[in-house]
Amino acid sequence: MEEDLYRVEGVSFSYDGFKALDDISFTVRPGENLAVLGANGSGKSTLLKVLNGLITPASGRVWFSGELLDEGSLDAGLSRTFRRTVGFVFSEPDVQLFSPTVFDEVAFGPLQLGLSDAEVRSRVEDVLEMLGIGRLRERAPYTLSSGEKKKVAIASVLSVNPEVLLLDEPTTGLDPRSQVWLLELLNELKKLKKTFITATHDLSLVEDFS
Repeated sequence: MEEDLYRVEGVSFSYDGFKALDDISFTVRPGENLAVLGANGSGKSTLLKVLNGLITPASGRVWFSGELLDEGSLDAGLSRTFRRTVGFVFSEPDVQLFSPTVFDEVAFGPLQLGLSDAEVRSRVEDVLEMLGIGRLRERAPYTLSSGEKKKVAIASVLSVNPEVLLLDEPTTGLDPRSQVWLLELLNELKKLKKTFITATHDLSLVEDFS
């Protein structure tokens, strides 16, 4: 029997007394595409942050590939493998983008993996071409449109070639044509058996995401 990729048991989390997550339990198998539905403020982003190890549950536990995911395990050596395997695209790209140019932004992740300069450059060029944003390589991210920023944020995650993608409201800021582009991209990535966990409040997109 195939091992669960994620196993979440009884996870709760609160912000200043407001309970964002209340006794959440579920499993995710490798290659599964899961949509997390809910209105704004319902805890979707909080759940993705827990799955990405950015915050620790107040109660309950999360396992990733059979290993307990918490501050201790990440500090003890799980972090490097986990960060190589799991990519997180935030709902607001401005939270994610910080490098002086688009090229530097997309190169940041591969550089943290200790790849050679030639391999880093190859990955960056491949992802920029795949997403059709090569013309932006020397632009500063803060000068881009919201849709362009979203594409750069996605590129910065894909350059690490993660097996798992956590997507928080991925169509936010995208015009209808860019939304179609994103869905086509995700369908291509699904053919590679990657795992997606997508938080959205848009019911019209659920069938495409999961």
